Amino acid sequence: MQSASTDIAERAIGIIDQLKGKEGPLLPILHELQAEFGYVPRETLPIIASALNISRAEVHGVFTFYHDYRDHPTGRHVLKLCRAESCQSMGGDALADRARELLGIDWHGTTPDGAVTLEPVYCLGLCACSPSAMLDGEVIGRLDAERLEEIMTEVRL
Repeated sequence: MQSASTDIAERAIGIIDQLKGKEGPLLPILHELQAEFGYVPRETLPIIASALNISRAEVHGVFTFYHDYRDHPTGRHVLKLCRAESCQSMGGDALADRARELLGIDWHGTTPDGAVTLEPVYCLGLCACSPSAMLDGEVIGRLDAERLEEIMTEVRL
């Protein structure tokens, strides 16, 4: 039986081999690894560096620069709450506090049952509909405490 690490490496190598010939392949590789695994496993970073003939530090720097890349699996649902000024001025801070309270986690955390990961995001482009959020890629404008509680009930089922 294969170890999980060997399986991850083999799957990663397949993805890297498909994309390494592209111009500027690092971001597409990171994107595809996250699509494959739900996150970018740390053990793939040296493999990427070797395949692209760049330093591990360069791969790590790019990986950590972009906040959408994750180094651990997320919950079944990802709730992103806007933390930009417009949303904050329209009650976003209170909604963020309430979400963390209802879920019992902090930013970037995942509930113990694996249902929800909570992430801050700095502008969803819905400033006219503040405060806003995104649940599993679907944007939600004019979020209020009642709708937040409905969402929490839906994602915890």
